[in-house]
Amino acid sequence: MATSGLQHVAAMYAGVVAPPLIVGAAVGLSGTELTFLTGACLFTAGLATFLQTLGIWKIGARLPFVNGVTFAGVAPMTAIVASTKDKSDALPIIFGAVIVAGVLGFLAAPIFCKAIRFFPPVVTGTVITLIGVSLLPVAFGWAQGPNPAAHDYGSATNLTLAGITLVIVLLLRRFTRGFVKQIAVLLGLVAGTIIAIPFGVTDFGPVAEARVVGFPTPFHFGAPQFQIAAILSMCVVMVVSMTESTADMLALGEIVERPADEKTIAAGLRADTLGSALSPLFNGFMCSAFAQNIGLVAMTRIRSRFVVAFGGGFLVLMGLCPMAASLIAVVPRPVLGGAGVVLFGSVAASGIQTLARAGLDKDNNVLIVAVSIAVGIIPITAPNFYHAFPETARIVLDSGISTGCVAAVLLNFVFNHLGKPGSVGAQDVTHPMEAGEEIAVVR
Repeated sequence: MATSGLQHVAAMYAGVVAPPLIVGAAVGLSGTELTFLTGACLFTAGLATFLQTLGIWKIGARLPFVNGVTFAGVAPMTAIVASTKDKSDALPIIFGAVIVAGVLGFLAAPIFCKAIRFFPPVVTGTVITLIGVSLLPVAFGWAQGPNPAAHDYGSATNLTLAGITLVIVLLLRRFTRGFVKQIAVLLGLVAGTIIAIPFGVTDFGPVAEARVVGFPTPFHFGAPQFQIAAILSMCVVMVVSMTESTADMLALGEIVERPADEKTIAAGLRADTLGSALSPLFNGFMCSAFAQNIGLVAMTRIRSRFVVAFGGGFLVLMGLCPMAASLIAVVPRPVLGGAGVVLFGSVAASGIQTLARAGLDKDNNVLIVAVSIAVGIIPITAPNFYHAFPETARIVLDSGISTGCVAAVLLNFVFNHLGKPGSVGAQDVTHPMEAGEEIAVVR
């Protein structure tokens, strides 16, 4: 049970620590504060995993389900940081928005599980793809170095370290099996850090300063603040998170031969949203399911929820050991950038896999994906596109995930739910940019 639980932790560790690293760097936290934030996210991920696997009352799917900080919230959170003049207020504003979104999601869970038909693969696939695409610029920034103002930012040394790390991860994924293959990203980070030592870019200061035992002090970064624009942005993220968790529960239910019914999905969503609402109390972010661990359950055939709960216990212990959490702060940014290309690119690839099941031979679905992705990548390709809008509105608009999700849901409703079956929109077409033959309308 211990080794299997550790394997689940290893499979999702890099995914849990990446969001606090991104957001913490955007806020400008010191190495010590970044270690604290990372430990807090590990601690809250463990608590959320307990809620999901063990469950209390009508909370928890009671499936081998790992929960942790969701990638979907990273881009909106960095947008909140960018729009906050006093960076010391950024994390309290984020925490306040996550609390409200979590509470609203908890109340909406029984209704949401019935409205899942409005979030088919064409919507979820588009959103997951946008999550990965939105995060890739972060990896590219890491690869260049920690400080854009530094003389070595984007230097050949930094880019070489990023490239070496990327190659190591790819080689491990290609030529290893089982447990080693699952932790390829983690091993790549370790190898890249060791290789970087002679170049003088590895700083062991955070480990030397970290305590062996510590507790994530409630509201360490300040009492939560509540701003409407930030709350709206995180509510959109909550919808995305709930949609992804529902899909994961359906997939996991099939793997463990216990199909997830409406009752199970509602209980699982309550655990997700309650975990998210409680997470900011201990300085953590919004929590959601980790899909890579579902693949691990399928590969190992170990289906016990208590094994995953044991992994949640390891996460809690790591969160209570600042020294363990500080290890990730030692990893040089270029090394993180190399691993981030695989990590964030895999998220985008997961979205593309979902889109493959979305029926893109239908004209409607092609248009939904095309327009939604176009709207979603505006903040990436044209960062000043919404410069004339108020700053509060830009918190939402500057998040490609939020705007892309809203566009996908609305377009899917208009094209695939309004009107009667058998309309022109339901017909197959050869290509959206080619003139097709006249389509007969069935009356």
